[in-house]
Amino acid sequence: ITPQSLERMIRALKRWKFDLVSMDEVCRRAVTLPTANRFASLTFDIGCKDVVTSAYPVLSKHGVPFTVYLPTAFPDGLGEAWWLALEEMVGRESRISLIIDRKERRFSTGSLLEKAQTYEFLASWMRALPPPDLSFAINDLCMRYSVDLKALSRELSLDWDDLARLAADPLVTIGNATVNYPVLANLKAADAQREMAMGRAVAEAALRRDVKHFAFPFGDRQSWRREHVVMAQEAGFSS
Repeated sequence: ITPQSLERMIRALKRWKFDLVSMDEVCRRAVTLPTANRFASLTFDIGCKDVVTSAYPVLSKHGVPFTVYLPTAFPDGLGEAWWLALEEMVGRESRISLIIDRKERRFSTGSLLEKAQTYEFLASWMRALPPPDLSFAINDLCMRYSVDLKALSRELSLDWDDLARLAADPLVTIGNATVNYPVLANLKAADAQREMAMGRAVAEAALRRDVKHFAFPFGDRQSWRREHVVMAQEAGFSS
């Protein structure tokens, strides 16, 4: 999404008489009688740097409230943006090889179609792995194909100074998306609960404000279970 397309979307929503509201207001409207106007709430996942550099100037100019869902390992430089590392090596290389289920697999990535198919296959495979296995797989690939995973992950992420700047704006809500951004369905219940609770605690301590809203790092049906909704409620999240 470019800043120009974001601006066009905001102008269109306003032209169509949508109320652009915060996540707190979404929660309020969810339990009250419906109003005449439709409404929308804008959210941004992963805490990407371009929220500050590209999106925030547009949103601020139009006075639009929005929510950033933050995985707290990333501002500390500890998160692994494995999906970006995979994207970089598939985009750059003409062949990719790695061990899958104890077998060497080779993928031709010469054409755009082959790159798209290979990325989709490997990303789906990695998302199904337990976090330690996923970390091992992406770090092994990064060593083979000279991708600096740490630098790439740091470059992706908002730092705490960026987040403090956003948090000072009353239009901005900081939510949580765990600590390490794992697929929750690949974790034991206690580990999933710890990711939620620790992510919230770190964000609240760093930003000195309540963090009331939670996003599943991956929100498709394969990546979370119904009990994760209960965990989020028990952890005190409003949404």
